Amino acid sequence: MADLADLRDRNATFWSGAAPGWVRHADRQDHWGRPLGAVALEWLRPRPGERILDVGCGCGGTTAELAAAVGPTGEAVGLDLSAEMLAAAVARFPNGRHPRLRFVVADLDTLDVVPGAPFDAVHSRMALMLLADPVTGCRTLRRALRPGGRLAATVFRDGSTTPWLIAAVLGAAPHLGALPPLPVGDEPGPFALADPARARRVLAEAGFDDIAVDFHDVTLTAPDDPDTVADWLIEVGPAGAVYRAAGPSRQAAARAGVAALLARFREPGAGYRLPAGLLLLTGRAPA
Repeated sequence: MADLADLRDRNATFWSGAAPGWVRHADRQDHWGRPLGAVALEWLRPRPGERILDVGCGCGGTTAELAAAVGPTGEAVGLDLSAEMLAAAVARFPNGRHPRLRFVVADLDTLDVVPGAPFDAVHSRMALMLLADPVTGCRTLRRALRPGGRLAATVFRDGSTTPWLIAAVLGAAPHLGALPPLPVGDEPGPFALADPARARRVLAEAGFDDIAVDFHDVTLTAPDDPDTVADWLIEVGPAGAVYRAAGPSRQAAARAGVAALLARFREPGAGYRLPAGLLLLTGRAPA
């Protein structure tokens, strides 16, 4: 396994290359991907007047949803390491329309103090599994909470519960050439916290109380547009940067390859139903 410095460099390089795809598909990711974080939002139950930190906020859709929930007397702060995605977030949700919404560029892996702390709650949709050192990152989040403040985060379970994610790589790869190195073991990646015991251990070592790790099965729905759905899943996945650098014919072949593997999740005329197995990780900062 690579050392921490190498993993952090690899993360920075990957997200620099991935950001344009996430920006391009920001609306789709907000709507089609919403079930990936909905259980965390439901558990968190943001209340008017609260200050909430949204970790790994990407292009800001969930942060804006949190800002709406806490209202004009609260605040939602989105944190992400991608300056490009946060620039998109600011453009999508201008401060004049959302005065209690702001965004901070920072890498949680190296951040000691979260700007604006303390917060009443921390929310994260599919981001904690991407940390090079999740214990240190979660410790920073625990310190960013007020005493008794709550954490709710989602991560993927094992790959067998999210078969479309793997299909988006396997279908595209033969047409695109070499992809970035895929994670192994506990390295940051979609399944780094898939083991419930490890996820619980990370939160415990980070100092959280009242820890719970709950299983959830959700379904993402997308329209019956194989080319667009394949394009979306390739661009927000590990093949995204290589895909964007490929010529039109190779891109078309990659989409066709992914669409073929996704056919079992498609009902012609109705659309796609993409199953996903999640863990909901919850805890509280010591009172």
